[in-house]
Amino acid sequence: MHEVINRLRTKKNDEGFTLIELLVVVVIIGVLVAIAVPVYLNYRKGAADKSAQSDVRGGVSAVEQFYTDNGNTYPVSVTGANDGSSTSKASLDLLLTATSTPGASKITLSDKTQLGFKNNGDGTYLLCGNNTGGSGKWYVYNSSNGGSVSAAPAAVNLSSCA
Repeated sequence: MHEVINRLRTKKNDEGFTLIELLVVVVIIGVLVAIAVPVYLNYRKGAADKSAQSDVRGGVSAVEQFYTDNGNTYPVSVTGANDGSSTSKASLDLLLTATSTPGASKITLSDKTQLGFKNNGDGTYLLCGNNTGGSGKWYVYNSSNGGSVSAAPAAVNLSSCA
């Protein structure tokens, strides 16, 4: 038994890895990173798109609540963006007239989301938005059609939602 232990203690030539083994490991890690980074970036874009879509859905609820609270009158048109600039807004105030003071009715905006509300004046409205961190898709809700928020086929003008 002592012989085996002594042999194991004196055997020091097999320690460490060869340069080839290390290079193989580095190449494998590089391949895994090359696969993982684009997948991660696509997930981020998809999450940003879902954020914009969610903000438009939240806006529909806020506008309908405003309509109910203010004698069946929709708010005036408003646009805004939460883009980190000096004019950035964390929420859009829904107003009865352009000169009225902001009340409790707001549409909350996620980071990098821009949102537009267009009162058509005929009892219908449009809500549109996108997230600048996403894929560039615009999401639109048209109250005359009802239903759900849908992706616009092309870029949308924020102030007219068309």
